[in-house]
Amino acid sequence: MKRTAFMTALLLGLAACGGSETAEQAPATETAEAPAEAAAAPGELTQPDWYQIDGSNVTLDVVAGATPKGNYWNYNGYQFGEASIVVPVGANVKINFSNSDPNMAHSIGISQGFESAPAVVEPVAVFEGAISSNPTSMTEATLPGQSTSISFVASEAGEYSMVCYIAGHAVSGMWIKFVVSADGEAGVLGAA
Repeated sequence: MKRTAFMTALLLGLAACGGSETAEQAPATETAEAPAEAAAAPGELTQPDWYQIDGSNVTLDVVAGATPKGNYWNYNGYQFGEASIVVPVGANVKINFSNSDPNMAHSIGISQGFESAPAVVEPVAVFEGAISSNPTSMTEATLPGQSTSISFVASEAGEYSMVCYIAGHAVSGMWIKFVVSADGEAGVLGAA
């Protein structure tokens, strides 16, 4: 019964978002190119204009639906872990989060790392303060045209995920990697 209710809720959520196709089924013409700063060589750290570092303070301007890629379910045009945001361990991180998706609420948070997103990511941030309010609600998360900020200390080195916690969003691609570097590296590893 619980599984049927979950699948029904998931399908209704995807249908409400206009996302009835899976990522594998979506036509190639439906996606847009990632922002120009993603053109860096694989493995090369860059600091795009939305990533600022000043001493131990890192400020990230992250936009949900920055491009139409993936039905607007992306962070700064990235999805499915194709980019990694890297911050040094101990950094004071502030994420200025805005939602440019014309149709859907989104959330943001730093979760346990994964290589393939589950259908539902538990709304538990790995760092205190590293999650937006009402992260699982399609009506009370960050709505189209709204913005919010979250702040936290990246206190433990490791590989994590930046994720939208609304059911079905992460598994549909709305997640990228978030790395806390023990050796002080900072920047973004973009898609090749």
